[in-house]
Amino acid sequence: MKLHKEAFPTAFYFIIPLLIFMGITFLLFPFIIFIPIGLAGFVLILLILNFFRNPDIQINENPNYILAPCDGKVVVIEQVFEPNYFKKNMMQVSIFMSPLNVHVNRTPISGKIVHFEYKPGKYLVAFHPKSSEENEQTFFVVKNEKLEVGFKQIAGAVARRIKWYVQLNEEVKQGQEFGFIKFGSRMDIFFSLEAKVKVQLNQETIGGKTVLAEII
Repeated sequence: MKLHKEAFPTAFYFIIPLLIFMGITFLLFPFIIFIPIGLAGFVLILLILNFFRNPDIQINENPNYILAPCDGKVVVIEQVFEPNYFKKNMMQVSIFMSPLNVHVNRTPISGKIVHFEYKPGKYLVAFHPKSSEENEQTFFVVKNEKLEVGFKQIAGAVARRIKWYVQLNEEVKQGQEFGFIKFGSRMDIFFSLEAKVKVQLNQETIGGKTVLAEII
């Protein structure tokens, strides 16, 4: 299993103390007591490694598509007024990432990063309606000759580390990895009302593959 670079050293901050605890339990307690503790520790280690997995995928590049920027479940599809950059009504699709999802974040379209903003904030649960406004977050806008799409990385109650690897005025490719959020979190995507939404509520998405919307 290929691990994301963010696994080092974060995962080992959890795994090494856990292994030490399991070793002490094995040495000091009867084997019958160690068995459930050891099994629980082994499962927890697998879950931590699973969270930081970084599978290779084939990007479905298409200039008419807005791709899902992450794995997860669609929890919001609605028309909203976006006040930070677009300052007009936009279509919003929000994707909730559970700790079991791949947490690599990918750009939904190719183009130039024309806007970037980092906002510190709260850590409400990621599916809370106010998390989009009040939680710690980044806000990117990528623009090309056809499309202009905004997307937010939003920290959740557990996810308190947002990482991004691109900057203002940088050219990015559709499906390119631009960031990572550690543990459960959410992403909001904003695009033109003219685009045709191609997903439904509660649909599972795959970053860089699932088509969120299409420009006809």
